[in-house]
Amino acid sequence: MNLSIRKAVIANLNNSTYDDVRKTITDAVSTQEEKVLPGLGVIFELYWNNCSEEEKGQVIGKITKVVN
Repeated sequence: MNLSIRKAVIANLNNSTYDDVRKTITDAVSTQEEKVLPGLGVIFELYWNNCSEEEKGQVIGKITKVVN
């Protein structure tokens, strides 16, 4: 079976509202299950690919703070 997590996540989020996306992220994080990490990775990838260099710098700064 050729399953594309990326395509599935994008299809599931297609036409989602702000609240839908927030609930998806909140639910995935609150479950603390490793099986949701690839989906969150896809969401982050979509976000990252649409960020300016300034926004990317801010994200990197915030991540650096929380992991240290």
